[in-house]
Amino acid sequence: MKNILITGGAGFIGSHLVRRMVRNYPDYRIVNVDKLTYAGNLENLRDVEDAPNYTFVKADICDEKAISRIFEEHKINAVVHLAAESHVDRSIADPLSFVQTNVLGTVTLLNIARHFWKDLSGKRFYHVSTDEVYGSLGQEGFFTETTPYDPRSPYSASKAGSDHFVRAYGHTYGLPVVISNCSNNYGSYQFPEKLLPLFIHNIVTGKALPVYGKGENIRDWLWVEDHCAAIDLLFHKAKDGSTYNIGGWNEWKNIDLIHLLCRIMDQKLGRADGESAKLISYVTDRPGHDMRYAIDASQLEKDFGWKPSVTFEQGLEATVEWYLANPEWVNRVTSGEYQKYYEKQYAGR
Repeated sequence: MKNILITGGAGFIGSHLVRRMVRNYPDYRIVNVDKLTYAGNLENLRDVEDAPNYTFVKADICDEKAISRIFEEHKINAVVHLAAESHVDRSIADPLSFVQTNVLGTVTLLNIARHFWKDLSGKRFYHVSTDEVYGSLGQEGFFTETTPYDPRSPYSASKAGSDHFVRAYGHTYGLPVVISNCSNNYGSYQFPEKLLPLFIHNIVTGKALPVYGKGENIRDWLWVEDHCAAIDLLFHKAKDGSTYNIGGWNEWKNIDLIHLLCRIMDQKLGRADGESAKLISYVTDRPGHDMRYAIDASQLEKDFGWKPSVTFEQGLEATVEWYLANPEWVNRVTSGEYQKYYEKQYAGR
């Protein structure tokens, strides 16, 4: 039996992955560890929280004693490491918290895995990272698995540092590691500090849509369900020591994406075409804002046949429909009420 520790499993990507693994692998024990900071929401996992192969533990990945107890109690033989501080703006305001979680937390996990896994056969430490570690592209070209690292923000520097430690533990101690670097994820259950859920909420409530600079920065977008399918695939099939880029082949200039979102929202809300676009407001660009990210995911397709299952237009429309159909979730997140769920549901467990 696989006893898999998924860190950050109450977050956006983590909750999608936890649900997938719990449902698709009933013979696995899925142990979800999350500190439940502002972006961790156990309400995202209501539909699997009573599954017989699922356990949630509230813990900080930097807490060596707590994580060691989890390894020992649940006989952990695989890790999918998603726990991270991930918002660039927050990293600019508070870099040290990103170093603490993303670098020291990752090293703590690696040390514990190295200590407990005396026999490395069948073990796996899967580290989920970002395309931002590669820096910024010009108008042409793509990030590949061999692109040199050139992080430009405290967030991307902290993730680059954690990637280097994962590889170092693979080379130095023989730890069976795999790394994937993904592009911008979107979909349901995303905390509304991120662009798409924030703008969907602001359009519904008639608030301004703050666009950095002229909105000319370019990002590659990846539907969260496609990302989790790729993680599932690589977790089971990738070779030890390998790295894969996961992208959507889906570049959008920010302002073009926002206009597309506004058109979809006008249709869904029964508003006149162009009504939502009136909310666009250009604001001062953030420091060190990378111009373009674009991932070459051809290696993943070549080795395993993976490719995105939806177009961006399809995924975006489905995402909008989910947020419009779940106003209670949005309201509970924006009000902070969601943070009481742990005490209500887990107080006696």
